[in-house]
Amino acid sequence: MLLSRILPISRGLPVLKDILTTVKPNRLHTMRLIQFEKNGLRAVGVEKGINGEVVDISSDPEIPSDMISFLKGGESLLKRAEEICAKGGDILQRDSIKILSPITDPEKVLCVGLNYVDHCEEQNISVPKEPVIFNKFASCIVGPTDDIIYPDETQELDWEVELVIVIGKTGKNIKEGDAMDHVAGYTVAHDVSARDWQMRRNGKQWLLGKAMDTFCPLGPALVTRDSITDPHNLGLRCRVNGKTMQDGSTKNLVFKTEQLIAFITRFMTLKVGDIILTGTPPGVGVFRKPQPIFLERGDVVECEVDEIGTITNKIV
Repeated sequence: MLLSRILPISRGLPVLKDILTTVKPNRLHTMRLIQFEKNGLRAVGVEKGINGEVVDISSDPEIPSDMISFLKGGESLLKRAEEICAKGGDILQRDSIKILSPITDPEKVLCVGLNYVDHCEEQNISVPKEPVIFNKFASCIVGPTDDIIYPDETQELDWEVELVIVIGKTGKNIKEGDAMDHVAGYTVAHDVSARDWQMRRNGKQWLLGKAMDTFCPLGPALVTRDSITDPHNLGLRCRVNGKTMQDGSTKNLVFKTEQLIAFITRFMTLKVGDIILTGTPPGVGVFRKPQPIFLERGDVVECEVDEIGTITNKIV
């Protein structure tokens, strides 16, 4: 039924205008965004499928050469990137470039502890009633194939595969219903952890055990949120020297994307390029039975999340 048949014309048009302006557009951007280096220069590209060829979108003068600046361009740059890809663009073979972390130098590297039901169960602890937030630093971030440095300060280096939220729109006091509008997409992280420093030393404060250099390999791509079937029903795995150590699902997250963003922004502003490591499933080394297992120099760790890809890093 026409709105004007229910309301007088003078009232119906303003109401119709209000309805139209409050409807959110059905925005769909399905891309695998990467940062890469070629001939010593950084650029942004679009990956044609997992481990596929790369479209160099930074060859277009409108596209910045770093991911955070690209994301700050919002809807217009996303559309421009799609137009470039639709026309073919400048295609690069993967062996001609170095794939970097999809995000470098974010303002915030936030992490969530105890955020999988089954990870809590393996520790025999209760599921948290509110998110447990800690942080790493930008200096922790390395690329998807870079080495992880084994610090001399620790004897208990451990693995954690994690799904990562990448923020694409700045916000404070964000409501759960609006949270996904602030998500650019998702990527994969290895939350490398020095358990002795995390769990026993430094007053049992987590920071030093989580924030040493190279303790956050990230990648291989920033997969836009519209490309992910369901971020809360993805398989994720960690393999050490080819052996599967973690095999979980994001369906077991205690606090999902919307809840995490709403909670965090009660206390701080999330800015474009900020990342949130959402926690790890069971199977970490420190809780292995009958005794813990820790990483050693020479080990190769693969962290994989369905629909996003795998990062592979050697301990040196």
